[in-house]
This record gives sequence, structure tokens and C-alpha cells, in this order.
Amino acid sequence: MSVELVEVLRSGFRECVHRGSVAIVAPDGEVVVALGEVHTPIYPRSSNKPLQALALLRHGYAPFDDAELALATASHFGEPRHVAIVIRLLERIGCIEADLACPPEMPLDERSRALLLAADEPPRRIYMNCSGKHAAMLATCAHNGWPLAGYQDIAHPLQQVVAATVVDVTGEPETDLGIDGCGLPIVPVSLVNLANAFAALATAPEGTPERRIVDAARADPFLISGTGGEDPALMAAVPGLFCKVGADGVHAGAMPDGTAFALKIDDGSARARVPLVAAILSSLVEQDALTDLASPPILGGGARVGTVRAVPGLFAQR
Repeated sequence: MSVELVEVLRSGFRECVHRGSVAIVAPDGEVVVALGEVHTPIYPRSSNKPLQALALLRHGYAPFDDAELALATASHFGEPRHVAIVIRLLERIGCIEADLACPPEMPLDERSRALLLAADEPPRRIYMNCSGKHAAMLATCAHNGWPLAGYQDIAHPLQQVVAATVVDVTGEPETDLGIDGCGLPIVPVSLVNLANAFAALATAPEGTPERRIVDAARADPFLISGTGGEDPALMAAVPGLFCKVGADGVHAGAMPDGTAFALKIDDGSARARVPLVAAILSSLVEQDALTDLASPPILGGGARVGTVRAVPGLFAQR
């Protein structure tokens, strides 16, 4: 059963509760907090991206720089810097935008989207938040001589090695794959195994494919999402943290010592993620910068009339 994790307060009244599940693991892999269904596989959505990027590095992906590697793990907002890096990668491997299998979309960043709408520009594949990962997958196919067409298909050699890598790093038993929003296969993973996989990346020796992914994200968290993104805010608040948000209320992360967490909000609420992650991190480290993240405001008429916060005492058992 899932449990109450986050509550919403408005004008002094509890308005609603978000339920879900949370796993926190110690550096040795011991599960120190298990709230809800932490052993049941879920679709981690974009929280799987660092694990997918690991498969690419293990099979020959050679990013030009850390920015290209960070974009391979990103759910970017389609801002000019994100788009420029994707275009550069495509040009470097001799591909064009039409080779991307992700759907055309407008940027997630409000300003970038508004400028394009004002210019009557159409949605494009390079604006889609997964285009960096897709471009890196094309690069991996080109390196291995695999067909570029159909690289998103479950039976394609690329997706076979991606699935095998996710199973390897998570220890999750093989199961039926799903299809993510960008059209790629996605491997179901339990919260405990997802947390341990993030810990394995964060504690890997410097220079290994695992550690390169973490270091690229830490070096420039903006590239992982964009202006106002959750992951940059959290990584700025807690030095050394590596984390990655996923759609449908998923988030996972790890500290340098291997302490790691993974969570899933049952109703997929985005507003519940950051307060819950901030509460998790506050139970692990003391950082004043977490205070505002742990209790974001609810506005009414421009004034603060409520707040979103983790259920008090949620992690007192630690």
C-alpha cells in the first residue's frame, strides 16, 4: 500500500494529500526507509535516462564534451543552449533533425515557447525534451554500424543493449517493457533498485562511464532541465547531489557517499516532488537552502495563502 507523503495546506486547512512510495538506501545498499510499495516495479520515466546514457557510453558513444553527455541524460526545456547542443551533435554525426524519432513539440521553457509562437514557428523534434537522448542514441548507432532507422524499436540492437544495461545496473529481473512518451522502450524498475542504481553511478571511480554521467550533470545542472528546473535547484541547494526527475511523480538521486533515494507519487503530481525530495535531503544533510524548497507557497491573489509540504515526521524513523 502507498502512504501519505505530501500535504497541501490552504488558509490553515489541509486541502489534500498526495500518496505514494519512497525508498532511501544507505551506502552499503541497506534499505533504511521503505514507505509504500518500494519493491514493486514502476516506470521511472525520465529518471531512467542516466541508466540509458550508461548503455550508450558502454557501447561506444563518444560525446564531444560534458555538455553533450549531460544532454543525453536530460529532460531539457528546449532553450537555445539546449537546442544548439543537439544540433551540433546531429551535425557532427552526419544526421539531420528528421532522423530523430522523438515527436515534434514546442519547448517546455515558457519564454522560448512564447518567442516561437510569436514568430509562428511550428513544433520541432529538436525542441522535444528528450531530443538530446535521441541524438546520442543516433550517435551510438552510427558508431556501431547499426541501422539509424527504427532505432526506437524494442527489437533494434540499440534498445536491446539499453534494456540489458538497465537490468545489469539495477539488478531488476527482466520483464515486459513499456513505451515512454518520447517513443522509446522503458524498463520497469522498483524504487529500491532505482535508488541503488543511482548510488552505483554516484560512487563509481572517476573516469568510469558511470561517474562521467554524474560528473557531467553536476558540472552544469542547467543542461539537465533548464530555467527554473527542479534538478538544478536541488543540486544547487545540496552540493554533490546527483538527481533526475521523471514524469508521473518520479524522482531519484544520490549523494557522493552512496546514500540514495527514489520516489513515486501515485497521482503523478509534479507539485509534490520537490517538497518531498527536500524533506528526504533534510533528513540526510543540514542545508539552509532546502528550507524554501521544502515548503513552496500556494498563491491567491498574488499573496501566499498556503503551502505544500511533506507530512510532518515522515522520516523521523531514521
